[in-house]
Amino acid sequence: MIPRKRIDIGWADLASGLLACVVPGALVGGARAAAKVESAWRTARGNLACLSVRSGFDALLSVLQLPAGSEVLVSAVTIRDMTRIIEAHGLIAVPVDVDHQTLAVSRAALERALSPRTRMVLVAHLFGSRMPMRDVVEFSNKNNILLIEDGAQAYTGDGWRGDISSDVCLFSFGPIKTATALGGAVMTFRDTVLRDRVRDAMSAWPLQARVSYCARLLKYALLVLLGYRPCYTVFASAMALLRVDCERLLAASLRGFAGGEFLAKIRRRPSMPLLALLHRRIRQGVQPAVGRRAERARQLAALLGAEPLSVVRPGATAAWHSHWVFPIVHPRADALIAYLQSHGFDATRGASSMAVVAATHGEGRASKAEQLFARLCYLPAHEGMRARDIERLAAAVRAFEADALAGNWRAA
Repeated sequence: MIPRKRIDIGWADLASGLLACVVPGALVGGARAAAKVESAWRTARGNLACLSVRSGFDALLSVLQLPAGSEVLVSAVTIRDMTRIIEAHGLIAVPVDVDHQTLAVSRAALERALSPRTRMVLVAHLFGSRMPMRDVVEFSNKNNILLIEDGAQAYTGDGWRGDISSDVCLFSFGPIKTATALGGAVMTFRDTVLRDRVRDAMSAWPLQARVSYCARLLKYALLVLLGYRPCYTVFASAMALLRVDCERLLAASLRGFAGGEFLAKIRRRPSMPLLALLHRRIRQGVQPAVGRRAERARQLAALLGAEPLSVVRPGATAAWHSHWVFPIVHPRADALIAYLQSHGFDATRGASSMAVVAATHGEGRASKAEQLFARLCYLPAHEGMRARDIERLAAAVRAFEADALAGNWRAA
């Protein structure tokens, strides 16, 4: 079985993180460790290291203290926890539809969602693409609205740090992100005074437990092993024999803040071992795996695009794409996943924590995003695959289409 995705961290990185958990010298100097991360980020704006993007966004909203009932325009497809945080602060998330071909939000969609209560725009670069920001910047400037840019899925280790005109840019190094440190995030601020206020708010939070981060490193070492085909094949077979839902188990394992007390869990300062590994990953720069991953994705896109298939690939005409994941939209998504898994490809509906932002009032429905997400699935197209694996995957999709036309496979 070819696994759905590889965790982008090496054994030397894991060893470095574990060493930082036990080295006495790492027990002191938290501010100094954070400063090293922020310096390594290399922007002319104000940088701030934090436990996660969720943590940083929560602290930002705490500092801003927007009036209850204020509206935040949000890319209609985003991480579900971001809307959860918005609502926890008494605010309303208003979805802004996303063009499935470009994965961008349009100026027209933003204008339709605007109301007198709008105070903030939160746009996310999706699935490894980067949308042009000019229209979003002009819209936010015209309406005097704070612009937050979420670049978590688009980071590749290059010099890109978001649009210089965005008020705040968010970058994640969570478990399934490129160049992961198995946690950690960096925020960049146009206004350094706002950065300092957010830092002060975080300073009152408890420190992430060192033993907790050490346990996370050990857990993900096991999950890294599952990125190797033989290990994953044994794992998937064992789960099938034990009648364990492999999809649910993996989703739970990869979830950063599972269980209850969500806000308490994100309101932590990063431990020094996490900051040390985050600093290491940032300094490594461009990740070699990114190029191989993009090459495999382009190969698969070309093979699927050469056939008259029912497959639609979100982001096919995106201005820039690193192919963090390979999503497709298919009218028989569940049946296609079952078919591919029976042929040794671990396709999935849940490769990330993405969700469609629910509308709370009539004008806020994001119909395009809802239609896209209802039929979305993710194909394995990563750096661990060979060219012939991609060819076999494309052939399996074509075979499914032929079987579906013959009535052998129906939508689940």
